[in-house]
Amino acid sequence: MKVLVPVDGSESSNRAVDHLIKKLGWFKSKDGVEIHLLNVQHEVPYGRRVSSVIGHDKLAEYHKEEGMAALKSEMQKLDAAQARYQYHIAVGDAADVICRYAKEKGMDQIIMGTRGMGSVSNLVLGSVATKVIHLSTVPVLLVK
Repeated sequence: MKVLVPVDGSESSNRAVDHLIKKLGWFKSKDGVEIHLLNVQHEVPYGRRVSSVIGHDKLAEYHKEEGMAALKSEMQKLDAAQARYQYHIAVGDAADVICRYAKEKGMDQIIMGTRGMGSVSNLVLGSVATKVIHLSTVPVLLVK
């Protein structure tokens, strides 16, 4: 079982990892599930031309630092649970990257948090969770 958990450092992504850790007992062993944490950083808007001012290398370093900061809490939780995992940092539109990653890496499920809003609010706001549900080719479990 390959599980993708998008992580952004928010309380809702914390709850998604907590949920996954609680469900690890469902598998024959903790090694029976392949966990992938994914943090997606926002792209720098082209119109600002920030990358040309500070340099592509510095921008990549910034994305990595911010991604690691967002992943830190979840990685500590999985370490404490003695669960094996891989982590990844990507740049782009969060929902698009999550769905593409899940498809390309053959994920069996996406487990992600939601901000806890009602379905009408999510549709109006166009949340990442709502977009992932519509775009994903694999099952999505939302943890509220």
